[in-house]
Amino acid sequence: MPPTAEEIVEAVAGETTLCLDECLMRIRHCLGQLSDEQVWWRPYESMNSIGNLILHLNGNVRQWIVAGLGNAADDRNRPQEFLERTMIPKDRMMAQLEGTISEAKVVLSRITADDVLEQRRIQGFDVNGFGVIFDCVPHFKGHTQEIICLTRWQLGDAYGFHWEPQTPEEGATE
Repeated sequence: MPPTAEEIVEAVAGETTLCLDECLMRIRHCLGQLSDEQVWWRPYESMNSIGNLILHLNGNVRQWIVAGLGNAADDRNRPQEFLERTMIPKDRMMAQLEGTISEAKVVLSRITADDVLEQRRIQGFDVNGFGVIFDCVPHFKGHTQEIICLTRWQLGDAYGFHWEPQTPEEGATE
C-alpha cells in the first residue's frame, strides 16, 4: 500500500527536525571550543562573524518556519543580524537559537499535507510549505558549515572534531 500524503509530510518533517538538530549539535560543538571574543572575530571587516551567523540563522528559521509555516508574527530585522557588533555572549545566542529550533520543531510536528501545499509569501518570495523547508534547511546547513570553517580557521590544529570515522564503512583508514 502506498504511503499517504500525511505519512510523506510526517517523514519530511521528521528528517527536517533531525537535520536541524544535527546542525545545532555541530554549532554547539564549535561554540564550546571558542571564547566569546572568538565567536565575534571576523577574518575581514566585510565578512560575518560566527555571532552574526547565529543571529542570522535564528532570524531565518523564525521567519521561514515559525512564522511562515506556523503563522506566528514575523518581526525579523534581517539587516541587523549582519550589522550587530555588540559582543552578545555565545551562551545567550545559543539559548535563543535552541529556543527557535524548539519552536520550529513544534510547527513541523503539526504540519499537514494541506500546509505543505498552501502558498504563502515569505521575505518577498512566493512559496508553498515544501518550499519553506527546502529553502530553510539547506540554508541552515550551509551556514553551519561556515561556522565550522570559521572555528577551524581560528583554532587550526587545536580544533576538536565532532566526529571522526571509526570503521571502513564510515571512511576510516586502516
